[in-house]
Amino acid sequence: MPEAQSPDSDITAAESATTVTPAIHPNLVREVADALEGGRPDAAAELVKPLHAADIADLIEALRPDDRSLLLDALGPALEPEALADLDEHVRDEVLEEIEPAEIASAAAELDTDDAAYLIEDLEAHERQAVLEAMPQAGRERLEAALAYPEDSAGRLMQRDYVAVPTFWTVGQVIDWLRDTDELPDEFYEIFVVDPRHRPIGTVPLYRAMRNKRPVSVNDIMDRAPRLIPVDMDQEEIAYHFDQYNLTSAAVVSTDGRLLGQITVDDVVDVIQEEVEEDIYRMGGVASEGDLYLPALATVQRRWAWLLVNLVTAVLASLTIAIFAETIDQLVALAILMPIVASMGGNAGTQTLTVAVRALATRELTAANAGRALWKECIVGGTNGIIFAAIMGLAASLYFDNTVLGTVIALAMIVNLWVAGIAGILIPLGLHRAGVDPALSAGIFLTTITDVVGFFAFLGLAKLILF
Repeated sequence: MPEAQSPDSDITAAESATTVTPAIHPNLVREVADALEGGRPDAAAELVKPLHAADIADLIEALRPDDRSLLLDALGPALEPEALADLDEHVRDEVLEEIEPAEIASAAAELDTDDAAYLIEDLEAHERQAVLEAMPQAGRERLEAALAYPEDSAGRLMQRDYVAVPTFWTVGQVIDWLRDTDELPDEFYEIFVVDPRHRPIGTVPLYRAMRNKRPVSVNDIMDRAPRLIPVDMDQEEIAYHFDQYNLTSAAVVSTDGRLLGQITVDDVVDVIQEEVEEDIYRMGGVASEGDLYLPALATVQRRWAWLLVNLVTAVLASLTIAIFAETIDQLVALAILMPIVASMGGNAGTQTLTVAVRALATRELTAANAGRALWKECIVGGTNGIIFAAIMGLAASLYFDNTVLGTVIALAMIVNLWVAGIAGILIPLGLHRAGVDPALSAGIFLTTITDVVGFFAFLGLAKLILF
């Protein structure tokens, strides 16, 4: 059915639509920076004002620190609060240092509670208190309540605004109330149905409320036994529930089951992205929130400890080589070939490790199927070992004109790729069982095992067979 349009409207669909294209082109960043550095702040502000809040945040992040300050001054009160909430936390902290507490309070008052909490959560205690005192009382109380919960919990993530109605209301009463009240959340996808003790006992999706006649009772059309999120649930667990059960929103409840707020899918998308980034950073030995926007010295301080651990494991692999120093002296070809064995094992193990860590995070790998997964990786590791053993064994035999040497590297390749497959599944399982995030340290354990086993197998076999 075609949409109804006002007969006197001159706006076409093409004119009113927004094309999905990258908004922050490098040319735009250069134009804004040139305007700021050229003493034309008004021109810079005009370039920025048409942008979406999320794109303004990206632009601020792309500018040099000095230019960020100039842009903030140029925009002044015109800077959208949502742009501050979308900033990387390191950039956010730098930007907030340039803004007065009263201005931060004004921005926080316009944001959803979860975004406002993110905005001020890392301020110094006295600065945070100054911001809270500058806010309207209702907003301050909500924000203080949010900050009282742990950072990654449902209590911090939830929105305090929601729509709840009693079971005895009709669809007509709900619609009339929605039209008349001024206390609706900016966005909501379902209506929570509560009992006299304000405990959620059902939900009515908005589409269902709109499709039913006014006399129909809410009790007759609600979904019973809704998915409820405890207020202390971790955000990773929340993301799992939204993904597992295809939720668009969910009620957050207190320990006694009373409705406290709601979490919507747009908040969970941010959580999923944050959790994935955290796993990627940890697997690379980087702080969980990244350090792209940190000064060089601060970045060094964050990374050196992990590199020190890597140095220790590298020394361990080198000591394995030192055991066979005399063997290497007798045949230089061993020194040329042994990095190939270790490298292939490391890469094969990383493939298994990556799949296992992600499967643990999504709960696809559990105690129930761990045995099958291990057996599969034994087969995969052994099969790949045989394939690449044949390739490398033949190549080494022809290049060095030494069939025995080719046999040695072939056998070592089979052993190391087989061990890599097993280690790639057992290490994350073991760390997970011990309560340690596998993304944090599994990689370094795997590298150490594949290096030591690869060198030991190759040089040990060489010593036994060649000499």
